[in-house]
Amino acid sequence: MTAGSPPRVLVDATSVPADRGGVGRYVDGLLGALGAIGPDRLDLAVVAQRSDAERYSRMLVNAEVIAGPSAVAHRPARLAWEQTGLPLLAQQVGAKVLHSPFYTCPLRAGCPVTVTVHDATFFTEPEHYDNTKRTFFRSAIKTSLRRAARVIVPSKATRDELIRLLDADPTHIDVAYHGVDQTAFHAPTEEEKARVRARLGLTDAGYVAFLGAKEPRKNVPNLIRGWARAVADWPRPPALVIAGGQGHDDDIDRAVAEVPSHLRLLRPGYLRYADLPGFLGGALVACYPSFGEGFGLPILEAMACATPVLTTPRLSLPEVGGDAVAYTTEDPDRIAEDLADLLHDEPRRLTLAKAGFDRAKEFTWAGSAEVHVATWNRVAV
Repeated sequence: MTAGSPPRVLVDATSVPADRGGVGRYVDGLLGALGAIGPDRLDLAVVAQRSDAERYSRMLVNAEVIAGPSAVAHRPARLAWEQTGLPLLAQQVGAKVLHSPFYTCPLRAGCPVTVTVHDATFFTEPEHYDNTKRTFFRSAIKTSLRRAARVIVPSKATRDELIRLLDADPTHIDVAYHGVDQTAFHAPTEEEKARVRARLGLTDAGYVAFLGAKEPRKNVPNLIRGWARAVADWPRPPALVIAGGQGHDDDIDRAVAEVPSHLRLLRPGYLRYADLPGFLGGALVACYPSFGEGFGLPILEAMACATPVLTTPRLSLPEVGGDAVAYTTEDPDRIAEDLADLLHDEPRRLTLAKAGFDRAKEFTWAGSAEVHVATWNRVAV
């Protein structure tokens, strides 16, 4: 690094999963915005899984993209490489800062490390995680708070919980809200909506949408029970479509078994990325009655698709939704009541759809990238 030149930053993108869930959306969105920052302000290097390296190389014309060893596709090997191979790579590329975007970081990196801690729900909602996952991420968060030069979080709520629960130093935490790709997530055309309905075999009765991981924290079983109670007496009841990965919530199957036979519930698994606007934007309501989120990217993506959203006022969700979404609780009876009210009130749905669409424009990956760059400049040696 010469006088006046930006410090070289190495971003470790090897934790991005193939399914492009939350961490994938974050890393992809952030890197896309970082790639638009000129080399006079950012000297960027990225290490990624081999399956991602070519795509990132096309996207990041001003960055050096390195393919990590093939073994990092498997989590245990990636975590081991993070402690040994990643610090060596940082030294080889001349990194002045190393950014780890998913909770963990090398203990001895040879340069300042910044870490993204996405949420504190492993502490606030421990009952919604299995013991192995809870223990691992609690330890990782505590270690990152202790060893990282600075920590980046996606919401003020997450920052406040880390301070309250773990006595984290507030002067070492930066809030960088996630953004939403408004090309990928947009108000869909009627053709896009119709294509998704045809693929899912949906009728004109409409549907309620959920898109996300099937983790206990997402409260999908109570969503199923609440939806079933809300629409049970409708002559043409809207379906419930639960899309995304399968997850590990056994209570979902029990809730599904309780659904009356005349109601239709679909679980299509992962949808094509190109179909997400049509899926979300074609729904009567997108419902996310979560017990708590570090940010709440699914509700922001639904808002960007001009979909009325029903969620809970837990942790960061009001920071994202503000007055542009409707709120309920985690209880199935209250979900049923609030969902029914919204389904019966088309003018309110239209108002929320417009308000959410406008509010989503405030959350950009460019803004998130600027916070990240400012953080790296603060710690660069």
